Amino acid sequence: MEHNINKHISGRFNQELENVRNLVLSMGGLVEQQLNSALDAVSQNDAMLAQKVRENDYKVNAMEVSIDEECTRIIARRQPAASDLRLVVAIAKTIADLERIGDEAKRIAKVALDSFTKDQQALLVNIENMGRQVSKMLHDVLDAFARMDVQRAFEVHKEDAKVDREYEAIIRQIMTYMMEDPRSIPKIMDLVWSVRSLERIGDRCQNIAEYIIYFVNGKDIRHTSQEDIEKSL
Repeated sequence: MEHNINKHISGRFNQELENVRNLVLSMGGLVEQQLNSALDAVSQNDAMLAQKVRENDYKVNAMEVSIDEECTRIIARRQPAASDLRLVVAIAKTIADLERIGDEAKRIAKVALDSFTKDQQALLVNIENMGRQVSKMLHDVLDAFARMDVQRAFEVHKEDAKVDREYEAIIRQIMTYMMEDPRSIPKIMDLVWSVRSLERIGDRCQNIAEYIIYFVNGKDIRHTSQEDIEKSL
């Protein structure tokens, strides 16, 4: 199901909402690029690309501040109600999660600044696979946001369970490795934090999916089981 937001008497209000929504998608595109670059930096052991990701994080932060200010202006000027207010709230929450995804991408990029042994490279491959899974979640939830597509958002919401299972499996593997080689613990802890960052990105994508459903259906589905969410849709 897709939702049409262009329904206001005021054409200017329509344009304001459309503009701020497009800014969110631009921010989402930048965050997606940051995440993919961080994953590429890790898989290719590219320190220069990793440093670029870390340096570009300020752009994500600046976009969040700018969009948040625009949301505040819309609320003050238009005093939106009902679905209009839900849209502004959904946007404000979405950009907060996108900013945090940018922070996690910056942390992941840090791993590319380390050097790893051949044995440790196998752990990196599993992290990269999980990273691509999470990257697809981010891409899909941004697509769902662009269309305000509830069904697509719900599909992303369900994906987080797979990410959580992958996270647990990789953490077990890393813990086993550290027990076998305690000297590796300081370096391997960076991998633990990067896997944790990926798991958090999955959570953030799930949050954004919830905001889309909240906007379209007017239902807050946080802390609700998948079965109950599906029934409500």
